[in-house]
Amino acid sequence: MKKLVAYITSGYPEKSFSIDLALALHENGVDTLELGIPFSDPVADGPLIEKANQKALALGFKFEHLLEISKVVAPKVDTLWMGYFNSFYQHNMQKLIPAAKELGVNGFIIPDLPYEENHPYNALFRANDLANICFVAPTDSEARIEEIVKNSKKFIYLVAYTGITGSGAAEDLQPILATIKKYTQTPINVGFGVNQKTAKEKVKGADGVIVGSAFVEILLNESLNYNEKIKKCSELAKILKSEINS
Repeated sequence: MKKLVAYITSGYPEKSFSIDLALALHENGVDTLELGIPFSDPVADGPLIEKANQKALALGFKFEHLLEISKVVAPKVDTLWMGYFNSFYQHNMQKLIPAAKELGVNGFIIPDLPYEENHPYNALFRANDLANICFVAPTDSEARIEEIVKNSKKFIYLVAYTGITGSGAAEDLQPILATIKKYTQTPINVGFGVNQKTAKEKVKGADGVIVGSAFVEILLNESLNYNEKIKKCSELAKILKSEINS
């Protein structure tokens, strides 16, 4: 069974909604949840997620809200924190990683922390049995891929193309998938540009997909009330899970 990983923007439009949405997504096929930490300059994310980040911050999102959401969600749903390094660094990684573990969070995704710069934290992640999800891109050399994936844990985040999330660009991933599999048995999940139309193609040869912008687009639809947003996100999750496993 191939896995569905879903990203949502924490605290948007409010904390209680994020909790209800997270639990509903899990009930409708989402295997792993990325709780996105709103940040003012999300450089790897496309315009939809950037807009949701800005709206969440304008509505008063605080890092403490992430902890409160995680306290409810993480014991019930496989949960990762997805955010930019500054968001983590300013809360002291030496304290934050054990705190995440205590809440039941299973790992971090930090897109602007290059592999070469994450070494100071590797021992801390290992000591707390948390994954620091590694990224592999089509532009990486085989030597670099071998280095990145050798100590990978939970899954490898394969960037489907060079660019930002949500743009839907196409790229033949079979060569890089084959290269990664030469050096690790860690599952590979494909992200960037994955939606209802592309999921079936993107998951070929991989173990799952990561979907963010397609869910966030629903959250940004102001014509929908909270219950309608949750219903539409749940329907999308069901469709995606079916598509990647058909």
